[in-house]
Amino acid sequence: MTTPTALATHQARSRLHELTIIDVRTPGEYAGGHLPGALNIPLDQIQRALPDIRHATDRGDVLVVCASGARSQNACKILAENGITAATLSGGTGAWAADGHELHRPQSASRATWGMERQVRLTAGVIVLLGLLLGLIVHPAFQLISAGIAGGLVFSALTNTCGMAAMLAKLPHNRPRAADLDNTLAALRNR
Repeated sequence: MTTPTALATHQARSRLHELTIIDVRTPGEYAGGHLPGALNIPLDQIQRALPDIRHATDRGDVLVVCASGARSQNACKILAENGITAATLSGGTGAWAADGHELHRPQSASRATWGMERQVRLTAGVIVLLGLLLGLIVHPAFQLISAGIAGGLVFSALTNTCGMAAMLAKLPHNRPRAADLDNTLAALRNR
């Protein structure tokens, strides 16, 4: 594979026609705007898609995309562990849009889901406030809930992983419908 491990937005834009682009965000995030031609295979479904992604690399280079680059880096690690070389888009779709490049927004997108980062911020904030409130009203030990979330956020920043995002990705509104994923994998096979 001739693609470096990360492509800048201008590099990816000039090669869109020759890349197989896999967006590893949740279906709702994908529907909110994705790179032209990108196929949605959420990060937690990458293992299922390995044979089809491997087949795609026989035909050309694979670019893995997410919102900021963290999930796509994790996907590239999983792919590399399985002998599949892929690159990630530096800065993700956020950088793509910030550089003035077009995001495709399907007309049929019926659900608007917040981005995973926003879902994590809301959930963490609610849990911290709940821990503090319960600590004031019920028992001070409930403040340990808030401390636990703070510790989780520090760990998340240090390791560039997010356990809360992994849990939130399992909620129904963040999950792909089985038929949608099957159609995506069929499209990947037929490219």
